[in-house]
Formats: sequence, C-alpha cells, structure tokens
Amino acid sequence: MTDESVAARIERLVTEEHELLQQEQRDRTDTERLDHDHERLQDVRVELDRCWDLLRQRRALRDAGGDPDAAEVRDANVVENYRQ
Repeated sequence: MTDESVAARIERLVTEEHELLQQEQRDRTDTERLDHDHERLQDVRVELDRCWDLLRQRRALRDAGGDPDAAEVRDANVVENYRQ
C-alpha cells in the first residue's frame, strides 16, 4: 500500500463521514435509521484513525531511513486506545 492509496482511502472515508453526518440530520426522527447511521459513522471514524495511523507510520519510517512498506495496519483496539 502506498502513501497515495492510503490518502485516497482517507479522502473516501472523509466524504462518507460528511455524507453520514448529513444523513443523521435527515434521519433524526427515525430512531432505527439514526442508530444505523450512528453505527456506520463510528465505524468510519475508527477506519479513518487506522488509516491516519498507517500513514504516520509510513512517514516516520521513511523519515528515519526505513522502509515505509514495513508499516502495518494496526488493530482498531490499539489505535483507538492510544494515550494522547
């Protein structure tokens, strides 16, 4: 996976995130659809975090003289539980 392919995935996910936020507004009176929108939005946000993590790993490896292809997609639980 290249930086460009990760960045393209991020762009697609951001577009979906924005669409879901708009959909949540339209579905605010339909609790079943709203729940589905919210679940998908959470999934998209986790996937975005994982993509950004991978892109940061690739850049860090490259900056340190390493092979960016050695970066690995980390488990969602790892990425979502980072300390800030």
